[in-house]
Amino acid sequence: MVTLAVKAVPVVGLTGALCLTVVALTVPSTGGGGPVAVEALPRITYTAHRGGALEVPENSMSGLTAAFRRGTAQVLDLDTRMLRDGTLVVMHDATLDRTTYSAGPVAALDRPAWRRVLLRPRPSLPGLWLPERPPTVAEVLDRFGGRTVLMLEAKDPASLGRLARLVEERGLTRSVLVNSNSPVVAERAHRLGLITQLWRSAQQMRTDRPELWASYVDVLDMDHAARDADLVRAVRSGVRHVWAHTVNTPRDRDRVLRLGCDGVITNAPGLLRATPVTASSGGR
Repeated sequence: MVTLAVKAVPVVGLTGALCLTVVALTVPSTGGGGPVAVEALPRITYTAHRGGALEVPENSMSGLTAAFRRGTAQVLDLDTRMLRDGTLVVMHDATLDRTTYSAGPVAALDRPAWRRVLLRPRPSLPGLWLPERPPTVAEVLDRFGGRTVLMLEAKDPASLGRLARLVEERGLTRSVLVNSNSPVVAERAHRLGLITQLWRSAQQMRTDRPELWASYVDVLDMDHAARDADLVRAVRSGVRHVWAHTVNTPRDRDRVLRLGCDGVITNAPGLLRATPVTASSGGR
């Protein structure tokens, strides 16, 4: 077991009270069981979008740690971008402006400059969150790889080869989903031996033919705001798993499950897991 850091992680309890839990952030041995695999996910899967961005600071190590410890999602989602020196980092936007105290394009930085960036937690988040350095993809893989399923959205298609190497070197090809909005990128990820996820907007779904992707897309990630008919068409496409994003209310969750989706991607995993499903999931 390798200890990486020790820090106080803010956790909001069921009563709403804030407590600071001291966490030894470690990478334990997986023993004989091996890494947690995508194939072992439950029939209905919950994914913490950017760690659960309504509950924790998005794409942050403290947020991912809190989401992992709370156990409200079986998959942790994060976004990846590439710095000018090829370093892969965790960041949704192409610029630093919205989520950090810095400004300018992410791609203009190198690794030393990245280490000087500080995330700016949103004041509306529950609990107390402190500024922190945004992680690299390698750091997240080393922290959580094999302990839970990770979903990595490759915001820079040119980074796909590097991303594949990071995953393969750690023996995580069966426990990491690689996500993209591009069928071309998804097909390339499949050829690289990765588990592929393709997300589509409600507008794209109006003309999509998802059955064309069944041979190389493992998870089809559909906008929950799409028409019922488009969601049902995706469910019946032959793609093994169809999940819906970004589902933040129990009512929206119940609808997509009723239409046949077998997973939800949410900014509020704690809320959804605490609220029982009131409509039949239907199954596929």
